[in-house]
Amino acid sequence: MQTPQRLSATMIRFRSGPSHAFRAAQRGFTLIEAIVALVLIATTGMALFSWVNSNIITLSRVQLSNAENAATINAVEYMHHINPMLTPVGQANFGTYRLDWRAEAITEPRDGAGYPYSTGLYQLALYQTKITVQNAGGAFWFDIKLQQVGYKRVRESVLPF
Repeated sequence: MQTPQRLSATMIRFRSGPSHAFRAAQRGFTLIEAIVALVLIATTGMALFSWVNSNIITLSRVQLSNAENAATINAVEYMHHINPMLTPVGQANFGTYRLDWRAEAITEPRDGAGYPYSTGLYQLALYQTKITVQNAGGAFWFDIKLQQVGYKRVRESVLPF
């Protein structure tokens, strides 16, 4: 067993030695540790905001592409009802955008075939149609090229009886 005097000398050395000063410094954060923590948080935050910004830009591109696809489908569907031989130039408003088209004949008009072996009532020609789509402000958005068949009635039907 140790003597009380020796025990207190050991305790005095423990408390007054360099290890006691080291333990006292470990009680809280130092300024450099706080700065390093703030730099790490700021760097992580910047990376996170950069990632979010990248996703927002990508989402904007996807929305623009979807709007263009919807407008393309509408334009093609609308042009199915336009006869380029009778209406080679025109425009149509769709609210948020406008279609302008110009059709040019690629082939000469030809007589269609009648049933069973006679000349038909219509002349037909193939047309190249360029459709320009403009936004509501009148600025160019995109264009489409279609090939369409134009037709025109040139004869009256003759009844055999």
